[in-house]
Amino acid sequence: MIGGVTGLPDQIVEDVFLFIAAVSVSILVLITFLMIFFTIRYRRKRNPKPEDIRGNLWLEILWTVIPTLLVLSMFYYGWTGFRTFKKVPEGAFTVKVMARQWSWLFEYENGVKTDELIVPVGRPIHLLLTSQDVIHGFYIPAFRVKQDAVPGMVNPLWFQAKDVGAFDVLCAEYCGQQHAYMLTRLKVYPEEEFNRWYEEKGKQFEQEKGLPRGSRLLQEKGCLVCHSLDGTPRIGPTLKGLFGKTVPVITGDRERNVLADEAYLKRSLLEPNTDIVKDFPPIMPSQKGLLTGEEIDELVRYMKEL
Repeated sequence: MIGGVTGLPDQIVEDVFLFIAAVSVSILVLITFLMIFFTIRYRRKRNPKPEDIRGNLWLEILWTVIPTLLVLSMFYYGWTGFRTFKKVPEGAFTVKVMARQWSWLFEYENGVKTDELIVPVGRPIHLLLTSQDVIHGFYIPAFRVKQDAVPGMVNPLWFQAKDVGAFDVLCAEYCGQQHAYMLTRLKVYPEEEFNRWYEEKGKQFEQEKGLPRGSRLLQEKGCLVCHSLDGTPRIGPTLKGLFGKTVPVITGDRERNVLADEAYLKRSLLEPNTDIVKDFPPIMPSQKGLLTGEEIDELVRYMKEL
């Protein structure tokens, strides 16, 4: 218990909102009642001769003190709930969350990375949120939790699932052209099922360490949000058959054709707005500092084979 507020984040949020709603409705009912009462009590027929009312000191003190106490109580209730949000329980399961235009990446303590958040039921989950590019808002409506993911910062957030199931995860900050499609799922498994999944994914991750990583990197870095592998254009051109193809691009104010060789692919990753593919928006973020030289080589090697 912290400062009078206890419970899980979702319950705390609901309690605070219900408290504020109850106070607001009570004030509405009181003001409406007094308005009707005074309209009837002091109507012109009963009071044909108006009187000059000079005021009442105690009444003025009352209607100043009571609203002040109500506002302070709402602030205190919300503040103590906020403190609970920031105090992560001991033994919480930690997951790193990377936000980027326009997808989520979740990294577990055993090195496994997924594009959906998988957690066990009944256990506190400690999320460490950051962003690769712009500000995003990590939001799970069903659990009443939201926290901004900010570039260069790591923001903590925790929650605890009480029921098994699948729940929506949204981005609650406008983050660019595909903001509305920045969706994923939170999947809550029973403890034993989660442990099996976690162990199997961990073994799979260890086995894949020595294998070509191109396909996995495309998924982990969020490339497949904008680029397809089957020839279908999305918000960006497809990667299928790209290598060796002549690509019409806009360089500055000039249109020209360039050969999609290794140099072009690397330049497109590190300086995406140098040569903008014709008929596509210049919205790809630079991967400079986000990809190692080895990862760039892996991606180029994989795209050559598509």
